[in-house]
Amino acid sequence: MRDVAIIGCGMTKFGELWDKSIRDIFVEASLKAIADAGVDHIDSMWVGNMTAGLFVGQEHIGALMADYLGVAPIPTVRVESACASGGMALRAGFIEVASGMSDIVLVGGVEKMWDGADVTYALSTASDQEYEVYHGVTFPGLYAMIARAHMHRYGTTREQLAQVAVKNHKNGALNPNAQFQREIKVEAVLNSTMVADPLTLLDCSPVTDGAAAAILCPLAAAKRYADVPVRILASAAATDSLALHQRGDITSLRAVKVSAENAFKQANLGPERIDLAEVHDCFTIAEICVIEELGFVEKGKGGEFTEKGYTALDGKIPINPSGGLKAKGHPVGATGVAQVVEVVEQLRGQAGKRQVKGAKVGLTQNMGGSGASSVVHILGVV
Repeated sequence: MRDVAIIGCGMTKFGELWDKSIRDIFVEASLKAIADAGVDHIDSMWVGNMTAGLFVGQEHIGALMADYLGVAPIPTVRVESACASGGMALRAGFIEVASGMSDIVLVGGVEKMWDGADVTYALSTASDQEYEVYHGVTFPGLYAMIARAHMHRYGTTREQLAQVAVKNHKNGALNPNAQFQREIKVEAVLNSTMVADPLTLLDCSPVTDGAAAAILCPLAAAKRYADVPVRILASAAATDSLALHQRGDITSLRAVKVSAENAFKQANLGPERIDLAEVHDCFTIAEICVIEELGFVEKGKGGEFTEKGYTALDGKIPINPSGGLKAKGHPVGATGVAQVVEVVEQLRGQAGKRQVKGAKVGLTQNMGGSGASSVVHILGVV
């Protein structure tokens, strides 16, 4: 297996992109990544996309994107793992380069969620149709159950959940590509419209259009293209029961824990070596649970850890310096790749006002549904 590096990245602004189609935004992000890498060809392409068939009525995404990017007839495959589609696409591209099958691979993620689809229904397809959706349970409802259980078992407070949103909006205000570039206060989170008790509107990630892309190549060739190549130190994935009620402990995200443990083993380092992390904060409780499973904080202490400022930009372990899904936005198929774009920019020292000082090793964690799939990547400066 060959070592693999990321030599180029690009993304669109996230938000309500009414004047651009799904093919437009994918091509925009991909051309930025190609220009950043300075490559003159692509051998293969992987496209993370959750459900364009429902959002915009378009399947066969791989061939469509290859055509409109102008790289056909190269092999192009669409990857789906619910909200972890982008991260899983990156993993597929990583494996292809590592195996020696291809040298220059483009990994992209894309989603158009504002083009007239029933968003609640489209997203619900990532949960158990017979045992959850049929009975009226939505994703806010599932994460509300997780939040209530966490609050009951560990004493996590409503204010601590709100602190996640406050922190991520503060970071998002520094990100020119973020959907929400404004700060909020705890009181605003607590007093916003109730969605699923205890989660309010400002505890939830938004509906978002957007695309992101990265160019991968063998590490041995990376210096030809990039002044600061970023090596993929680890790529690991895991799964869990799709339905929340089938898990032994709904406050634990087993797929996150296992994918993280395997990634740390591959990279031969521990959580204490990570300088920053982009994690899947689809709801505020998700970030709290994820940082516990990643080993950044003891189980049950994630809320307190956040409240004390340890996950802030200048904290012990900056979490979601991009603004996360909560403020940057969550175009579900693109999120995993966008997380990688943020970490690459941080490791290159190109993150501007949200730059984490001295960042050398970063982690991304992207998950699908209520945690039924998870993929973790660890990246390091060469």
